[in-house]
Amino acid sequence: MSRNTELLSRIESHDAVVGIIGLGYVGLPLGVAFAEAGLRTLGFDVQGEVVAGINEGRSHILDISSERLAALTDSGAFEATLDFGRLAEADAIVICVPTPLSKTDDPDMSYILAASESVRGNLRPGQLVVLESTTYPGTTREMVQPMLEGTGLAAGIDFFLAFSPERVDPGNTRWNIQNTPKIVGGLTPACHELAVALYGEALESIVEVSSPEVAELAKILENTFRAVNIGLV
Repeated sequence: MSRNTELLSRIESHDAVVGIIGLGYVGLPLGVAFAEAGLRTLGFDVQGEVVAGINEGRSHILDISSERLAALTDSGAFEATLDFGRLAEADAIVICVPTPLSKTDDPDMSYILAASESVRGNLRPGQLVVLESTTYPGTTREMVQPMLEGTGLAAGIDFFLAFSPERVDPGNTRWNIQNTPKIVGGLTPACHELAVALYGEALESIVEVSSPEVAELAKILENTFRAVNIGLV
């Protein structure tokens, strides 16, 4: 059985473990969605107080109640950790770290680089890696892929890579992480199929696009339209 076929089978049978890097307003709701869908989820963060609070069933995110979180942590469906070495346990890893603007209004890529470095240090054959952080078109292919292939593993063959932009609107009671359409673009057909299958287990609507670059640009366009609309108002 090929690596992609094996991973697809694990996703569809809910035997796959999902790792979420970054447990903020994007990562925590996404991790909760996967856990509620029946996929055991490991959340990774660098803030000890965040990790401790989550494991005690206390949510620091408006969109996730502590009661809802506690049900998952008590059952073992969701666990947070500071130990990035445990990324090796995950079959699928989703990077949900911030990309704030620098003093010169350029995107600060240090969080994506740090997360990718953590993944590279624990990458094993058969894993799926998805970047969700808002960034410029080309980041997945030109930055993340070479870093991960530095392990000697080949994207699309030994491991799988995709981009799926976060589209979270904190505090919105109508549109949440489950019912907001999710754009997905994989590096290769196998990467694409696996990423679509993963998100399809937890989210209602998947919008498939032809490449990571299209998915990256879609997010930039969406942010631009929002900024213009706010400016007009």
